[in-house]
Amino acid sequence: MKFIDEVRIHVASGNGGHGSVSFRREKFIPFGGPDGGDGGRGGSVYLVAQENLNTLIDFRYQRRYRAESGHGGAGRQMTGRAGHDQRITVPVGTLVYDDGIHELLGDLRTHGEQLLVAQGGRGGHGNMAYKSSTNRAPRQFEKGGAGEERHLRLELRLLADVGLLGLPNAGKSTLIRAVSAARPKVADYPFTTLYPHLGVVRIAAHESFVLADIPGLIPGASEGAGLGTRFLKHLSRTRLLLHLVDMAPADASDPAANVRALETELASYSPVLAERPRWLVVNKADLFPIAEAETRFQQICRQLAWEGPAFLLSAAGGAGCDALIHAIWHALPDLPPAPEPTQLENWGDDADEDSSDWHGDDLTTDWEEDTT
Repeated sequence: MKFIDEVRIHVASGNGGHGSVSFRREKFIPFGGPDGGDGGRGGSVYLVAQENLNTLIDFRYQRRYRAESGHGGAGRQMTGRAGHDQRITVPVGTLVYDDGIHELLGDLRTHGEQLLVAQGGRGGHGNMAYKSSTNRAPRQFEKGGAGEERHLRLELRLLADVGLLGLPNAGKSTLIRAVSAARPKVADYPFTTLYPHLGVVRIAAHESFVLADIPGLIPGASEGAGLGTRFLKHLSRTRLLLHLVDMAPADASDPAANVRALETELASYSPVLAERPRWLVVNKADLFPIAEAETRFQQICRQLAWEGPAFLLSAAGGAGCDALIHAIWHALPDLPPAPEPTQLENWGDDADEDSSDWHGDDLTTDWEEDTT
């Protein structure tokens, strides 16, 4: 399934039904009078978070959503039927923005959480509501209120406690396979992951945390090189970053220089994310004898003047993985929570290449039948 994490949609709630003008006229009933009922309210539009979804791909094929309009009132004091609400399911972790005013409307973080994005129109009063001692035969009625229309931007940010950061082929996918049930593609030839993966790391019964693997960065990513930084937002909710580095890169580059290069890219993307707690994880220790691997590990730490936690492991063989995940589990309770999202980030044109499908839509014609 294609991974889509940014989309634009249009939503419109239902109009309220009109009130009715009616009078009671029955044989042998001496007292008649106005009995026109009120119109029904229009349906509203809600976004509902679902934990079994992990992509926004469905919105590539349907971009416009509209709730049902309310029905008009009738005689005998009958109120019109309310319009059905429109409930749109989205993945847990979806941010909802008003695309017109660039305002964050909500952050759907838990399964079943709902967000009202378009309020249905109020039903109009019938002539029964206007009767009085001085107006015994009112012919006034009220039209139903118009529904709301909005252009929305939906942005999916994965919910994870820990995020993996590193160059392509540093072993991020291999590590997440080794410590969780996630199964991203790995092979014995160089390639890069194309979309994020989540893995649940289980320590014991009822003790687990979520690990996120994103496509690897390369120097120049902040300027659009490679896949750019578009997937870095999936690390914004994490509380800890694991900076994975290959101790013997295939291109014979310096591991310490690779770490510094990604630190620069991270700071260019988000200074807030660059300040997130970050541990150094040196991978592929199985390529060398134990003593030589330890020597290389210490040399990398000295070159970086690394003062935080650092780990040496082999993701392919599993050596050192248990020590890493237990250290993470014990550190998580003391780590600060990730900051709340506050504003809309600029999206590139490639984030939603089909956006021209809906620009300039005008639903006035669609509503004409509902307002009569």
